[in-house]
Amino acid sequence: MPTSMNLVVIYLAGALVATLGNVASQEVVWRLMGGTGLYYSMIAGTGVGLIIKYTWDKRLIFAYRPASPTHDFMTFLLYAAMGIATTAIFWAVELAFWYTFQTTTMRYVGGVIGLAIGYWAKYRLDKRFVFGSQP
Repeated sequence: MPTSMNLVVIYLAGALVATLGNVASQEVVWRLMGGTGLYYSMIAGTGVGLIIKYTWDKRLIFAYRPASPTHDFMTFLLYAAMGIATTAIFWAVELAFWYTFQTTTMRYVGGVIGLAIGYWAKYRLDKRFVFGSQP
């Protein structure tokens, strides 16, 4: 098991990878929709970030070994449910930046800030409620 400092570095790296996946996915959808699919791009980015982050956290942060594919799926659903409040934070900050500055760059700045706040809260929720009681 990694030391506390190593765990922080690994978690931050995972947050960075998931954030990059999120923003890249948003940009792809944004461009495909001609700059008009704000909410579609946010949903796509959230989905990509969720899958990346779950895989990263399960393997590298919590060394979680599900008992079966069904158990893994149920754990993923709980993980996603814990992310509802943190996603609301992320979306609120991103949208606040979008409506305040009206530029895609500042929208993404807000998204990154919102993700950072959300990931901090999500770690605490996941540690306690998702991966805290392994089989």
